[in-house]
Amino acid sequence: MTTKTVISERRGEPLVLQGLSKRFGEREVLRSTQLCVEPGQFIAIVGRSGCGKSTLLRLVAGLESATAGSIRVNDQLLNGLSEDTRIMFQDARLLPWKRVVDNVALGLPPERRGDALKVLEQVGLLDRANDWPARLSGGQRQRVSLARALVHNPRLLLLDEPLGALDALTRIEMHRLIEDLWQTSGFTALLVTHDVQEAVALADRVILIEDGRIALDEVIALPRPRSQGDAAFAALEKRILDRVLQKPAAPERASPAQPHDGEPRWPALPFHGVRWAV
Repeated sequence: MTTKTVISERRGEPLVLQGLSKRFGEREVLRSTQLCVEPGQFIAIVGRSGCGKSTLLRLVAGLESATAGSIRVNDQLLNGLSEDTRIMFQDARLLPWKRVVDNVALGLPPERRGDALKVLEQVGLLDRANDWPARLSGGQRQRVSLARALVHNPRLLLLDEPLGALDALTRIEMHRLIEDLWQTSGFTALLVTHDVQEAVALADRVILIEDGRIALDEVIALPRPRSQGDAAFAALEKRILDRVLQKPAAPERASPAQPHDGEPRWPALPFHGVRWAV
């Protein structure tokens, strides 16, 4: 098996949301959401804090159940966690007592340990395979997190602001890496981000969620690789950002059960569920 075929054996899955709603107590976070995603598409979801975008990602991940409506992945009704779906979080969530290669190999049978090394080569960290996570920079830890997701050959990759804590130059490097691996493997990608520029740089379509509904579905028909200095890029970024800022933010209501941004946090996962956090 070559390095590239480790993460390119299967293609992306189609995703269909029909009438999807989610309520937490009296608060309706998502309302009758309709969305169709083609196999292998890269979708970015933007919106203000508390708009429902992270809730949508949790529902697609199978970590939450919808109040109403349905999610179909590869024409199959979603009912809980899926082997073909992996998640990359804002924090890398590496186990500090395991070396880099062992973090990537979590959940793999012993005979597939070599695949972990091959995917580390894909993300440019083969030479750090035997290091401890504490010795890595923030960007390197996120590369390990990405490798840990891709070694399972996901058909659907969910990204919950994985680059939010990185510096500007490292973010650009990660954009290029994620785009390259996505083009190589063909998985379907769903990215939640507050960064409109990041959304335009990576996505085929940018979805704006506003008050629990899809308020904008913008096709990004720019050639790849994309240049942020390009006039067409800047025009698209401005149009989407202006639309995001058009509606004033809803007042925040903090409570122990409902954090300040209006959406519950990702649940703490037990060790037996760690594969869903990578």
